[in-house]
Amino acid sequence: MPLILILGAIASAAMFVPALHALAQGNHTVSRSFGYSGALGLVVIGLIALAMGGNARREASDLDNLMSLSLAFIALPVFLAIPFYEGLRTTTFLNAYFEMVSSITTTGATLFDKPGRLTGSLHLWRGMVGWMGGLLMWIAASAILAPLNLGGFEVTATAEPGQGDDQQGRFQRAGSGRRVWQVTSALAPIYIGLTGALWLFLAIGGDRPLVALIHAMSTMATSGISPIGGVERAGSGIGGEVVIFFFMMFALSRLTFSADTVTSARPGLHNDPEFRLGMLIVLGVPLLLFSRHWIGAASADQVEDIPQALSALWGGMFSVASFVTTTGFESAHWDIARDWSGLGTPGLILMGAALIGGGVATTAGGVKLLRVYALYLNGQREMERLVHPNSVGRAGARSRRMRRQGAFVAWIFFMLFAMTLALVTVVLAALGLEFEQAIILAIAALSTTGPLTQIAGEVPIALNLMAPGAKLVVCAAMVLGRLETLAIIALISPSLWRD
Repeated sequence: MPLILILGAIASAAMFVPALHALAQGNHTVSRSFGYSGALGLVVIGLIALAMGGNARREASDLDNLMSLSLAFIALPVFLAIPFYEGLRTTTFLNAYFEMVSSITTTGATLFDKPGRLTGSLHLWRGMVGWMGGLLMWIAASAILAPLNLGGFEVTATAEPGQGDDQQGRFQRAGSGRRVWQVTSALAPIYIGLTGALWLFLAIGGDRPLVALIHAMSTMATSGISPIGGVERAGSGIGGEVVIFFFMMFALSRLTFSADTVTSARPGLHNDPEFRLGMLIVLGVPLLLFSRHWIGAASADQVEDIPQALSALWGGMFSVASFVTTTGFESAHWDIARDWSGLGTPGLILMGAALIGGGVATTAGGVKLLRVYALYLNGQREMERLVHPNSVGRAGARSRRMRRQGAFVAWIFFMLFAMTLALVTVVLAALGLEFEQAIILAIAALSTTGPLTQIAGEVPIALNLMAPGAKLVVCAAMVLGRLETLAIIALISPSLWRD
């Protein structure tokens, strides 16, 4: 069966979870909307599968699966929005579609930020859709994007982006469908187990079970979805933030949970350039902010307040880690980090962290740490050549390839990303948004970091007040940020449409 059909069946089956939750809470309207939608979805997909079963079909190629992946972010939210729309009954279908696109792309921007607007079952559905979107990206990275040298793999691959590497038979031994199944059977238990462990830790820390579950799913999927407005309002307090902080490390490098994609010549997490660069940002940026605040506090005679200084340091470290991994959770001590010395910290820092993004083949969005590292290596080598023009680059062929072709492809991606960012900003500004709001929305959508809309600006952006055209533009930007520009270009390949 086509991958999009399988994803639709999984989504239909998942609708019974919020249906049972709403039934247990006595909310029969929400329960019926999810139950009927799930049953109808399974019946329709079953009939389509039955009709297709008698026809001989060739096995889906990697480009076919890439098309199914793009449909999962564009068309599948239409189906996912039906029970949400029917269960809420006080919004438009476009708003429900926007919410589902934001969830499945792990962006986490929401139109329903008022407490009590959504019931617990609807919050659970948002968290589940984001969680399934994160698992989909985990699986798609190895099963779909890696064979096509997309999603960051083009930096270290020898073939061109969007094309398979015929010289390496690593991904050619199994068919596309079998490869998807093998990757799913290997990674899904890890993803589920990590989510369950984090849920247990947060529940022990004092969170309500539903809040702990949604925060656990949002952390693993880097969606930043919260039923209470963020982890700063959770009952687990700083203990919950510490646990979430360590689980966010899985979005810095693929090697934290799987060895199916190797980004360094030497094994080991300590040799992984993505993880080292990510930790440098997570530790270095808060220390710089802390030093800046400390100087300001010294001039204001507030140095003796050591506990408040440590709270400011932790607030900066957690928030930077959250936005580098494009999760978007804000620490309860972030306000202290901004205000304790009297020097305001601009949201531009968090926007820059979100643009850098997390590791390749993780649930994080953004430009990706591996591309930044490739450009760093290229810049370092160019500076060496300024001193010694005839020198030969050190290290092996793999590092030389990353410094040359890898940096070239990474630079192309940066240019495409910058042009897309400029285009989305101009279109949103033309649709009536202020320039500051337009650029924050564009960065939040393309980096899949929805909470930026509430934190980065002087005042939170009221997403529900946007025009319908602006909402559709933001939806397209979120899909583009999740799939990346190179994957969209690969979909124009003649070999995909020839069939």
